[in-house]
Formats: sequence, structure tokens, C-alpha cells
Amino acid sequence: MSREKAKLIDKLSSRLPAARRHALHTLVRLAEQERLAVYLVGGPVRDLLLGRASLDLDFAVEGDAGALAAGLASELGLRLVRHPAFMTATMRGDRFFVDMATARSEVYARPGALPDVAPAGIEEDLRRRDFTINAMALALTGDRAGELIDAASGREDLERGLVRVLHDASFQDDATRLLRAARYQVRFGFCIEPHTLDLLHRDVTCLDTISGARIHQEISRTLAEPEPENIFLRMQSLGVLRAAHPGLSFDERSATAFADLRGLAAPALPGAYWPLLAWRTAPAQVPGIVRRLALNRQQAAAVRAVPQLRALHDRLGRPSLRPSQVAEVLRTFPPPAVWALAAASDGLTRDRCREYLRRWRYVRTSLRGDDLLELGAEPGPALGEVLRRLKVAKLDGEVRSRRGEEAFVRRLLDAGTNP
Repeated sequence: MSREKAKLIDKLSSRLPAARRHALHTLVRLAEQERLAVYLVGGPVRDLLLGRASLDLDFAVEGDAGALAAGLASELGLRLVRHPAFMTATMRGDRFFVDMATARSEVYARPGALPDVAPAGIEEDLRRRDFTINAMALALTGDRAGELIDAASGREDLERGLVRVLHDASFQDDATRLLRAARYQVRFGFCIEPHTLDLLHRDVTCLDTISGARIHQEISRTLAEPEPENIFLRMQSLGVLRAAHPGLSFDERSATAFADLRGLAAPALPGAYWPLLAWRTAPAQVPGIVRRLALNRQQAAAVRAVPQLRALHDRLGRPSLRPSQVAEVLRTFPPPAVWALAAASDGLTRDRCREYLRRWRYVRTSLRGDDLLELGAEPGPALGEVLRRLKVAKLDGEVRSRRGEEAFVRRLLDAGTNP
């Protein structure tokens, strides 16, 4: 390999953390032993050329990727999952993934269908990809090692800042690319190439052909971006968000709420993003969104709570409301949904939601049932009422210590709370 060809491989190796660099070198060694052509492909090549960090590694193999992946996983102690129907394998290491696939062609029987695949050379493999900026490969082994393979002019589009599809049926073949186009445009500060934009508008209804699980996956990836609100604003302007479900809409107020949520509750992300994404949805459309986005149980519960929480906004902003009353109102709602209410609100409503989530929902009395019995409370319903009133008093600041709790309970019992 010439010094000129080695530059990109050296650049790749120098930018990888130690564990991923070791995985790369091990893979190259194993592939060379088997005389297999291996290529770094897709997003990692794009990010390498842009000088951006790439979290994972994505490889294509001209040959049996499954066998090579098994050897790599065995040598490095990685967890391996193989998908023989698609000739792919995924390995998980310490906070990183390695994806490996046999270089292949794809044929879509109908729009939105999963492709039929067959082994192919690397050039044909690259032609099946979504955008030119993701259709590049860096050869890692053999005579081509160090060569950048770029038949679709992806490097030129990177330099020009363009998101461009490889062919006119791209969005029809896989309409999740409509969502990805918006994500890449915003992530990189690029423009969607004019003809690609025309195709996007033409094919936006093709999202109807995509399963909820795949739309969920694309939205999850968007929510993992540092500022997902900017991507959702672009999806809204392109008509892509509404095409995913007519009940979804996103505007500047939504974007502000997303940004506020990060300031309020970074540990609650991304769970609280889901109800906030559906915040403006009409109540009658909520069940449809839950189904269409294939939400899991926790996400669905948070989104279903949105209409009720939205209706509580004014009540929670009343100046006379005590902490115990706030806790009583909010205790049945999933915390991610309450975080969404905090982000979508302001003033007292936001402050009270935040206090409930950070402090009030964790308040516990020092005294337990056995302690109350020793103080003279009778077993049965009355015991539960004393405990409830004691917790209310603690939430509202009427008692602040175990001694104060004991005095409060004695006063209740002396006043006849005990039957």
C-alpha cells in the first residue's frame, strides 16, 4: 500500500478510541488471513471525511460476512447477533457497535417492502444506499487498501453540502429515507439537492408503506440528536412529519419546549421527548399515534397521559395550591409525561411540576404503621387515614422531623381521628 493510499486508514485509526481501534486492526488481520476484501462503508466514511467522530463501525465484506463476524466476536469477546436472511451481523462491545454485512445488491418487490438481497461486489453494494454522502467505501485489505471508492460523487456532495439520492425511485423503495433526509440536512447544515427535494415532495405519501416499527426507529434516532427540535421543524416544513401521522405537528413553541426540557431534566431524556412530540395532538388522535409509532409500554403510557395533563395546566397554576395537592394531582401520571408538562408550561405550573418530580414525589414519613400502633392508633382504615394526613403535613411543611411527626400524630389521635 502506497503512503498516499495509507493516509485515510491512518486517519481512521488515529481517531478511534482504543477498543474500536483494536477491533479494526483485528478485523483487518482476520480478513487478510482469509483473503477477504473488507471495506469501511456508509456513515463512518462520511464522518471520517468530515472530520467528525463516529461512534460505531460499519463494514462490508466481499465474501462471507457472517463467518468473519463470528471470528471477530470470538477473538474480542463481543456479543454477536446474526441475520442470515440479510447477510448481516451486529457485534456489541464496550459502548460501541460493529456492523458487518456481505456486500450485496437489493431488489424491492414493492414500495416499503424489505429488500430481497444477493451477494455482489462493493460498487453494486454502494449503489443500493440512501444518499451519495453515505455511498462511499474505504478499502481496508488487499490491493485496493486505502482507496476511497466513490462512484456516486459522494465526496463532492460532502464538499458542496448536499443531500442527494442515488436514483429517482429511492424514496419509493424505502420511505424512511424521507425522515433521514431531514436529519442529515440539519445535522450537517447541508441543503437537500433540488431534484432530490422534488422527489421528496412527490413521494412523501410513500411513508404509508413503512411499518410503525421502522418509523419508530427513525424517530428514536432523531431524538438521540443533540437538538432534535431543529430536525422536527424541518420534517414539519417538508410535510414528512404529517405524512408519518396526521396528528403530529411541530412548531416553534414545540421547539422551545424541547430545548427547555433538556435544561429541566437531562436525565429524563429521551423518554419525555415522546409525550412532548405528541403534545399538540388532539385527544381522539392519540391512540392512532401510539399505534402508528409502535410505542413501547412506557412511551405509550406517557403519550396517552398528554390530554389529561394538558387540561391540568391552569389548575396547577393556581396560587393557593399546596404541595400535597399538587402531589395528589400528579401522582398517577408517568414521570416522563409530567416532565413534558413542565417543559410545555411556564410560571407556577412549571415550577410545581419540577418540584414534584425532583422532591415531592419522593417524600416519605419517618413513621410507619407499626410506629403509629405504638402511639395508640387502631389498626384498620383509620390507620391509613392517619398515615395519609401525616404525609400531607410533611409535604406542606407542617412537620419536619420524626419528633414533629410523633407530635402531629398524637394531636390527631387526641382530636378523635382514632375511632
